[in-house]
Amino acid sequence: MEFNEKLQELRKSKGLTQEELAEALYVSRTAISKWESGRGYPGIDSLKELSRFFSVTIDELICPEEIISAAEEEKQTAVSRYVALICNALDALTAMLLFLPAFGNGAGAPTAVSLMGLSGIRSWLKTVFLSVIGVTVLNGTCGVILVRFDRPLWNRHRVVTGLSLSTVGVAVFIAARQPYAGIIFFALLVIKAFFIYKAK
Repeated sequence: MEFNEKLQELRKSKGLTQEELAEALYVSRTAISKWESGRGYPGIDSLKELSRFFSVTIDELICPEEIISAAEEEKQTAVSRYVALICNALDALTAMLLFLPAFGNGAGAPTAVSLMGLSGIRSWLKTVFLSVIGVTVLNGTCGVILVRFDRPLWNRHRVVTGLSLSTVGVAVFIAARQPYAGIIFFALLVIKAFFIYKAK
């Protein structure tokens, strides 16, 4: 008998709903539903709680192959969360472009200035720069917050959006002849790509 079938049987034998079991174990009802439908396994801590709650051994709950599969799934989830956290933190770090002297101020003033001190370009272009940086920072900040929740799809969406925004940033800054800002966006893009590749 598979783990999901055993869990359903144990829960029903105690006359509990999924919600009641979730409350007793301090997990979400969605987690119980996921476990009972065979779409995932509980982490080690949840397995221990299930074992205590139903007064059975972990071996009676789950076979060795399922334990290995659960451990691998938990490891992959943790790696994905860390990668999402790193990528989102890097996106949030693009806020440094607002203050670092990474922009050329035009032929009349050859010194590099921060975006806030940039005056040698058209105002619409400065607005585009602010928008690219602002949206990237907002995406990264939201991503850092959302990593705290157990929503892999949200994390994946934030990471993909961050990669897209970094690519747009590189294109915008290079096209606008702002190589230092473009290089910073490119470096962040390469670092994110490296972490994503290593997580595979």
